[in-house]
Amino acid sequence: MKKKIVTLLMASVLTVMCATGCGNGNQNATDNKVDANTQDTQTESVSDDQKAADEVADLIDAIYVQERTDDTDAQCEAAKAAWDKLTDAQKALVEGENADPDYFGRDTGDASQDDPRNQDDIGENEILVVSFGTSFNDSRVADIKGIEDAIQEANPDWSVRRAFTAQIIINHVQARDGEKIDNMDQALDRAVANGVKNLVVQPTHLMHGAEYDELVEAVNNYSDKFESVKVAEPLLGEVGDDATVVNDDKESVAEILTAEAVKTAGFDSLDAAKEDGTAFVFMGHGTSHTAKISYSQMQAQMNDLGYDNVFIGTVEGEPEETSCENVIEAVKNAGYKKVVLRPLMVVAGDHANNDMAGKDDDSWMSMFLASGNFGRSVAAQIAGLGEIEGVQKLYVAHTAAAIGK
Repeated sequence: MKKKIVTLLMASVLTVMCATGCGNGNQNATDNKVDANTQDTQTESVSDDQKAADEVADLIDAIYVQERTDDTDAQCEAAKAAWDKLTDAQKALVEGENADPDYFGRDTGDASQDDPRNQDDIGENEILVVSFGTSFNDSRVADIKGIEDAIQEANPDWSVRRAFTAQIIINHVQARDGEKIDNMDQALDRAVANGVKNLVVQPTHLMHGAEYDELVEAVNNYSDKFESVKVAEPLLGEVGDDATVVNDDKESVAEILTAEAVKTAGFDSLDAAKEDGTAFVFMGHGTSHTAKISYSQMQAQMNDLGYDNVFIGTVEGEPEETSCENVIEAVKNAGYKKVVLRPLMVVAGDHANNDMAGKDDDSWMSMFLASGNFGRSVAAQIAGLGEIEGVQKLYVAHTAAAIGK
């Protein structure tokens, strides 16, 4: 009997253990299923976020082009509307061939302070100020608008209007800020429609480079639409035959820019900066065009003025001696231990903010610091030539010379 009872008890225990084991198995299966479903949901959410971001990237890349079409206005509007619908997390995922979160997300200042100067009914005399352009709002106001305002003030009997040559920038400003700026063809068509008879074109370009040549070609296509058409000189004037040839314009720019940089750096004079071991590096764009000799001429001009601690460089490294590596070597060999970087550009836009003063390893700021020759004593002045009153007066003089031809 006792044996039978023990047998029954053991059977009961086994039954309970079996039931408990089976129960745990079912619970584990349920838990695993829930975890899998949660992971699937999270994966789907991430996938949806990336899909939404990719759609915006595609829309941005579609307007990151140099040609305007009948669809451009609608494309700009669609890109901004799609961006505005994204969450902050989705905006951070935007990445395309040219698209990134900064396209719409970077704060570059108040666009409402700018004036696109595309009004109609302007009379018979027009000065069309033509710039490459910039999407940096504060720089556009200080540099480009600064030049335009100075020219308008000096010529009250003429109407100053604006054109940009970079459609990519025009589209960026229009999509992000709703500001519509004319390209060259639009501006010239507008002048014809407004009944302009006398047209003066003042480029804000630095030199007689590729952009200047394209501007002249575009204007020539409309020459029969006006009674008179004149194109003024760019900032640095005529190019000259070799690297030693300078002119009054280059001398003036060298003096004005250097004086502004020295003052901004807190020195009483360039000699005082030299005694402090400080060199100034002015970074231009560079070009493969024959006009690249202008940068060599600007260095020759600095040397002629006795500005031993002023060096000229270019983003593109053309001419070769203006590359960042070569300029670093020149500054080091001259014995300077501190450096102030400043753009030799009319506008302090993308190149000044990113190529010169950016945080990436290939920016001039980073490369000067990484060289180990200057400790931590590398500073950047982010300011374009266009905001300097003396430079504005040079453009006014060039415009006056063109009007008086």
